[in-house]
Amino acid sequence: MSTPFETLTTLLAEVADLRHAAELLEWDERVYMPAGGAEVHGEMQATLRRLAHEKFTSDAVGQALDDLKRTQGSGNPDSRESRIVAVTARDYDKATKVPPRYVAEHALAVSAAQHAWGEARAASDFAAFLPHLQRVVELKREYVSFFPPAAHPYDTLLDDYEPGMTTADVQSIFGVLRKRQVALIGALAQRPQVDDSFLRVSYAERDLWDFAVEVITAFGFDWTHGRQDKSAHPFATSFGSEDVRITTRWVEDQPLGLLFGTMHEAGHALYEQGVDRIHHRTQLEGGASLGVHESQSRLWENLVGRSLPFWEHFYPMLQARCRSQLAGVTVEQFYKAINKVERSLIRVEADEATYNLHVMLRLELEIALIEGSLAVKDLPDAWNGRVEEYLGIRPPSDKLGVLQDIHWSAGLFGYFATYALGNLIAAQLWEKFEALEPSRDGQIGRGDFSRLRAWLKSELHQHGRMYQPKELVARITGGPIDPEPYLRYLEGKYTAVYA
Repeated sequence: MSTPFETLTTLLAEVADLRHAAELLEWDERVYMPAGGAEVHGEMQATLRRLAHEKFTSDAVGQALDDLKRTQGSGNPDSRESRIVAVTARDYDKATKVPPRYVAEHALAVSAAQHAWGEARAASDFAAFLPHLQRVVELKREYVSFFPPAAHPYDTLLDDYEPGMTTADVQSIFGVLRKRQVALIGALAQRPQVDDSFLRVSYAERDLWDFAVEVITAFGFDWTHGRQDKSAHPFATSFGSEDVRITTRWVEDQPLGLLFGTMHEAGHALYEQGVDRIHHRTQLEGGASLGVHESQSRLWENLVGRSLPFWEHFYPMLQARCRSQLAGVTVEQFYKAINKVERSLIRVEADEATYNLHVMLRLELEIALIEGSLAVKDLPDAWNGRVEEYLGIRPPSDKLGVLQDIHWSAGLFGYFATYALGNLIAAQLWEKFEALEPSRDGQIGRGDFSRLRAWLKSELHQHGRMYQPKELVARITGGPIDPEPYLRYLEGKYTAVYA
């Protein structure tokens, strides 16, 4: 006869299989699906999501959890079994508040919305997307209503992506960041501007694709258990540590976007590939939170990929592929160019100094949509106004403004704040690794990422969801999530770049 823990893990494995099947369909929808396949894909995803939800919220899972709570007693709370039970119980408590009917409706709505977003974005036509986004916002408000009232309705959504974090927490952190980053941007604007004209000429997509593959292979991306494709919006997805997929995109007038997008998504992939195989098909599979996940993508893309030591090693390889574009350009000139600060419209192509401002405006608009102080139909004007207020520029089209991100069409309300939190955590990890490895920059300058990758896997990746974000950060760095290391990094780096 099976023990309660064996019963629970068997059920969780079946739930994981259903979820992974739905995620595989979503990957196909965003990468290879023909335009006419949206409706049938939506129906399949809705069925799989509903079945996964019903199985996870079943009485059988609840009974197994109850049995385990009675029998675990004074066992080690840090054991894998105890953590599986604790994380599953938390997820179960949340999931049982959401009816299966809602799960299916949400899956159908976001599948249709993502398809509509793709077409609306291509046509730069928010009106075509409006009814779909209105429906998604209605569903997110309904989702909030399933839970006990929080200090702010947005807390419920934020907790799905960043457990333990509140709206007040992120608003407080963003207040500190906004003040210092706006001051930094203003100071840099007064200095002689960096020449990046050689990045604005025509590059061959294949040259940059092949170079990006070379870079992430050096990072340690496992091609036996991973692949890269193209999509309208770069993303990473995982069906367990043995099948992790990433995408990037090619934009003619932003050629380096392909490279940095690849490095960013590879950071996510390295996290997923590093999760201990023992957590596969349990609630411990995946990342601790999206903020922690984002710390890995931002660490590899920016702290590694935009550093001078990195380019001292890799620049000759890029220069060899792009001889005509980079002839006569020194590594120092290239380094300054890729770190140029400018007020840009596109979040995923923003520099480090302005990036968080893009996140802040999205967070503020999300909060307004959820609390009802902003109507969905007024979103483009509100978006354009915030961009002008924060960055001093105004989007000329919906495509370059409110339609640039896929997140809202996918129902990912509560997600954007995790990007800024990821920046903070990445800087804390970076400082900690340097304290342990004073030769950090020398290792990177040799193209040797083995010690960094091994440290991240040992301290962070392997644990999956064993620890909540605040606990995990404290275990690694010895302190709470803190904006100061990130601000020190930004101010030190850009003062030198613009010296």
